[in-house]
Amino acid sequence: MTWDDYAVVWSGLHGGFDPRQASPLVRGWVRGAYRIGSWLARNRVGPLAVTLAGLALCLAVPLAALTGPPGLAAGAILVLLAAAADGLDGAVAVITGRITRTGFVYDSVADRIGEIAWLAAFWVAGVPGWLTVCAGAASWLHEYVRARATAAGMPDIGVVTVGERPTRVAVTITGCVLAALAALIVPTWTVPVLIVAVTVWLTLQLIGLAQLTRAVRAALR
Repeated sequence: MTWDDYAVVWSGLHGGFDPRQASPLVRGWVRGAYRIGSWLARNRVGPLAVTLAGLALCLAVPLAALTGPPGLAAGAILVLLAAAADGLDGAVAVITGRITRTGFVYDSVADRIGEIAWLAAFWVAGVPGWLTVCAGAASWLHEYVRARATAAGMPDIGVVTVGERPTRVAVTITGCVLAALAALIVPTWTVPVLIVAVTVWLTLQLIGLAQLTRAVRAALR
């Protein structure tokens, strides 16, 4: 499959958004996934295997966090690799012609479980449980509203909000890295830095939910 063919199919799966017309960063990310996905497809690696690998990486993050600040730094790397796998399973599915509705469901479920694992890592590192639960609930509600709106007839994703999954990835990685660095300066700063990270996560989810709710009302009115 050529890059242009891949871009057309990818666009159809993402609300008509053409990666060839995107910013250099987004275009580079999608094209990178295409190249790595092509290599995986040539080596007979299926999309489900990539999804499961990404999920395993996510589940390892709270285990790494149990070891303290060094584990948080390792957790940041695990989240980055899991995010890469999240993009690659779809690429492999497109390239191998194995796009299925069940695969879409598996991928979405793996994403939600992975995010729970990231928040669990914050919790075991010292963030209050109520705050991590609120952040997770806001993320879940963000995705649930979009899913129900699509089922109700919304023709596309509605709007790209400030609380999308890439934002959660960025907040998690940044929070883990900054907390690990803070521990080198003042060990007692680790937990406050993580609390700030989860607070930012929650705030962006609530703003994103408001943006999405407005778009859903406009689309279904």
